[in-house]
Amino acid sequence: MPDASMRSIRRSVAFVFVALIVAPLAGEAGLALAQANKTLPQSVVLTAEQDHQRTMELLHITALRPGADGRNTQVPNAANYDEAKANPYPTLPDPLVLKNGMRVKDAKTWWGKRRAEIVEDFDREIYGRVPKVTPRVNWKLISTTRETNGDVPVITKKLVGHVDNTSYPFITVDIQLTLTTPANAIGPVPVIMEFGFVFPPGVRPPAPQPAAPVPAGPTWQQQVLAKGWGYASIVPNTIQADNGAGLTGGIIGLCNKGQPRKLDDWGALRAWAWGASRALDYFATDRSVNAKQVGLEGHSRYGKATLVAMAYDPRFAVAYVSSSGEGGAKLHRRNFGELVENVAGTGEYHWMAGNFLKYAGPLNWNDLPVDAHELIALCAPRPVFISGGAKGDGWVDAKGMFLAAVGAGPVYKLLGKKDLGTIEFAPVETPLIDGEVAFRQHSGGHTPGPNWPTFLTFASRYIKPPVLPAAKRAAKRT
Repeated sequence: MPDASMRSIRRSVAFVFVALIVAPLAGEAGLALAQANKTLPQSVVLTAEQDHQRTMELLHITALRPGADGRNTQVPNAANYDEAKANPYPTLPDPLVLKNGMRVKDAKTWWGKRRAEIVEDFDREIYGRVPKVTPRVNWKLISTTRETNGDVPVITKKLVGHVDNTSYPFITVDIQLTLTTPANAIGPVPVIMEFGFVFPPGVRPPAPQPAAPVPAGPTWQQQVLAKGWGYASIVPNTIQADNGAGLTGGIIGLCNKGQPRKLDDWGALRAWAWGASRALDYFATDRSVNAKQVGLEGHSRYGKATLVAMAYDPRFAVAYVSSSGEGGAKLHRRNFGELVENVAGTGEYHWMAGNFLKYAGPLNWNDLPVDAHELIALCAPRPVFISGGAKGDGWVDAKGMFLAAVGAGPVYKLLGKKDLGTIEFAPVETPLIDGEVAFRQHSGGHTPGPNWPTFLTFASRYIKPPVLPAAKRAAKRT
């Protein structure tokens, strides 16, 4: 083990080497990196297992309960799909009761007091806190292409959002975004943006499960274009890696200067949501987009991110939350399919704040100060469509998501909007879309595809295509 003086000599030599070799090649960027090498801490490199263990030690936890096993029905922790065993904690936190026990009776108290209490609980215990100041994102247009999608002429822009890393040049974050709008649009158009599903490095998609055949028909992008809207796709892994080893990189690592997280620091779900908000910043500068009518869609883990983004950024107009399950729209207190313990394990804990691990160890689900119905309630009064499948999608607990949507209803009603209109779990393929909280369970598997037409019908009540000048003139004559 070298002593302190030897380490100092080696560090100085390394700095001189970087300054002499990198700077001539990269100019000012090289000099900045060389200076950073002298004055800033190096990024910490940990495996997911090492960082998970570090988090447990910070929490003084020695062991976590095992998650549900969705593959082996013979083990003691086999996933439960029996509704009779699904509700060990049927009483949920009341979104309309203040911490002091007083009931929220008006919108002013909701906006002025209760909503902030719920946000604080989610920040501290569930999703983590976004830093008060985050780096600026500079969007650069990479290419513009005229093409057709189906029979609709479109203009597709590929963009990269470079996150300012002057505070820590060792980490580069370049957000990938694609925007497509109708070529014949006159004026700015509404846009539906999706979190593009990308498996993290080293992870292969699961083998396809037997499911009901998906009817042939237009893609979701073509369905959106048919309404005169545009569509966009943002790549989450270019914002933050989808693994625990990546927590000292990406936007989280950049803000932490390459150091491990504190227990209430943000996880990947909030980081992905932050990236979606930065895309919305760009849309506000693009004359082809109506930035006040941007919807967001995500499936599975990105369904979780969609709901988080909608809850925290009031600028999103509508959300399609597909098969989000535990950590998304599913009630944490439900014993059905995926559990809190699964998300707290080494494969998924990075989605959440470190504090979340407590509820899979010394504490239980009923100790959580908030639940998923309150996350949906944070979206109020804006419209949210909760979706799940039937065959092969039991892991995400469709009924648990439905019950969360029901639980958000009182907040929507307080704010003058409509709830689901029922507390009875509707049969498969029954659309509940008359209120601002909507739900439908389709008969397919773990896919958003079958519910796109229903979502677009729902969203069309709130999002409208631009009115063409000729139509405006006709309207004035009538």
